[in-house]
Amino acid sequence: MLTLTDNATAIVNTLVSRQTDASDAGLRIHSTPSPGPDGGARLAVLVTPDPEPDDQVVEVSGTRLFLDETAAAALDDKVLDAGVDDEGSVSFAVLSQVA
Repeated sequence: MLTLTDNATAIVNTLVSRQTDASDAGLRIHSTPSPGPDGGARLAVLVTPDPEPDDQVVEVSGTRLFLDETAAAALDDKVLDAGVDDEGSVSFAVLSQVA
């Protein structure tokens, strides 16, 4: 199952709380129509008040993520990390889980 670093948890919580006050809101990770450069899934994120009907809901330390089917499969054994640069832009990185 997808896990989050402490940085990712804090950043996602901040993003969600700044964009909505819906109690069940979360960050939705979904696939895009065009594949990534390696042919794998290309993923996008957005804050949403509710998951889509077929989304997998992952809750880690109170942080809610909504994953579409492709994202859930691509991230099943991964770690989500996040960072904020000097200009306030958020970036996400997908890392392998250490066994």
